[in-house]
Amino acid sequence: MTVPSCQLAIKAVPNAPRSAVVGWLGDALKVKVHAPAVEGRANEELGRFLAESLDLPRRAVTIATGSTSRQKRVQIDGLSLTEVRARLTP
Repeated sequence: MTVPSCQLAIKAVPNAPRSAVVGWLGDALKVKVHAPAVEGRANEELGRFLAESLDLPRRAVTIATGSTSRQKRVQIDGLSLTEVRARLTP
């Protein structure tokens, strides 16, 4: 049996007062991140926040592409895209 995984398009907004899912912009999920875009801190907080929101271990969420951009693709191991959308829809 294979473990489900998917990639999710993210529009990250750093320096927010708190981390929060804003909503869907087409196929991309807009996420506010409570960390500055300095030295990878926003990416680390994004991964931590998504893993916590999806009830997954931190290692199951990794930045696949766009580590220096607001437009990112995040690899999520353990859930299908349908499950991720259901869990992250505000």
